[in-house]
Amino acid sequence: MLSILEGVFAGFSNWIWDWPLLILLIGGGFFFLIYSRFTPFLHFGHAISILRGKYDDPTATGNINHFQALSSAIAATVGMGNISGVAVAIATGGPGAVFWMWLCAILGMATKFYTCSLSVLYRKEEDGELASGPMYVITKGMGEKWRPMAVFFAVAGLVGTLPAFTANQLTQTLIDVSGISSSYKLYIGLVLSLLAFVVIIGGIKRIGAVAGRLVPSMVILYLITVVTILIIKIDEVPHMMGLIFSDAFSGDAAAGGALGFLIKTGVKRGAFSNEAGIGTAPMIHGMAKTKEPIREGLVAMIGPAVDTLIICTLTAFAILSTGVWQNSDQNGISLTLEAFNSVLPAGLGDVVVMIMVLVFAFSTLFSYSHYGVMCLGFLTKQKYGKYYNYFYVLSITVAAVVKIDVAINLIDSAFALMAIPTLLSGLLLAPTVNARAKQYFADMKKKDY
Repeated sequence: MLSILEGVFAGFSNWIWDWPLLILLIGGGFFFLIYSRFTPFLHFGHAISILRGKYDDPTATGNINHFQALSSAIAATVGMGNISGVAVAIATGGPGAVFWMWLCAILGMATKFYTCSLSVLYRKEEDGELASGPMYVITKGMGEKWRPMAVFFAVAGLVGTLPAFTANQLTQTLIDVSGISSSYKLYIGLVLSLLAFVVIIGGIKRIGAVAGRLVPSMVILYLITVVTILIIKIDEVPHMMGLIFSDAFSGDAAAGGALGFLIKTGVKRGAFSNEAGIGTAPMIHGMAKTKEPIREGLVAMIGPAVDTLIICTLTAFAILSTGVWQNSDQNGISLTLEAFNSVLPAGLGDVVVMIMVLVFAFSTLFSYSHYGVMCLGFLTKQKYGKYYNYFYVLSITVAAVVKIDVAINLIDSAFALMAIPTLLSGLLLAPTVNARAKQYFADMKKKDY
């Protein structure tokens, strides 16, 4: 029976994360990009000013400021995929996959502008508790007749946002690097659970505060390390850039030389990386302390730029400039480690990558709990949502110990299903965002920002 379930979950996960979901994500992104007439991109400088706190309003409704909201969202999306997922994309799709990841990030920026603006516009306050996410966008923005679709999202969200993959892979990485016995998995899982519990029990305010400290540090450390590699391998940089663009439309390095496979690989890695259109980020950005939905939409737009255009690109540049992707049988995080160790002094590559894995994984563990709290609160009452944290912490310990192929396929499938109501509601309510944006930018012009 278990083998049948495993086959069903694996088959469904592979199918839905193939062209059906990718077409929905990319098609939706193209629509948002064109429909907005590139408006959010033309105001990127204004978005940075918002992020820096220029327009912070302490009297506004919300639990965290703009910077903490973005940091929390990035903390959730920046994970193992940014280190190992990019390596997988290059190993299987070639350098051209990086170009398609970039395209996915640009479309993801437009998608997040719409979905996160809507999340602030239609968030809900009940008994002094604030709640946000696609489920409230659907019920408040589209009406109660659409509630089944909102429930569909929330149910999928309870499963899709469990930390199974991150907890399991972090535990395995610690064991591989340290060389300790697998029998210690339970103890590692308990420690991870305890650390996560200390942060998430404080709610979104504590998560936002921790993320606000972790995210900038990890991005700067990674940037310095890869720039160092690029300086050392400066002669390879022009060739590397040429490969990315030439291979993007040839597919020569992809499996079987298939251009379609190359595009799909890059887009899929990009979609996994920035989660634009999935519905996770709106649940955090909707908690921002602001009276202007468009303002938070602009801040949210920065997320894919940091996550994919910066962090994933840094990983790709490290791998491509060192040339290890051509002469190695390694894949995933092992390929990234090989790239760092081939240039940096002995052992330094291991240390840097291990630090990044720890920070990326912990930031994901901390932030993902908020999504489940929002989903459970919608399905029951907001005051009961916090009880999801206990189930969440328990799942970290379980995920660290057991082989969870079936669970991972189930979670991946649920994660993909969340995109359907998120994008449909975003597309249907896009005119509302455009109207608010037109008014917002008109008002800002009068104030000569």
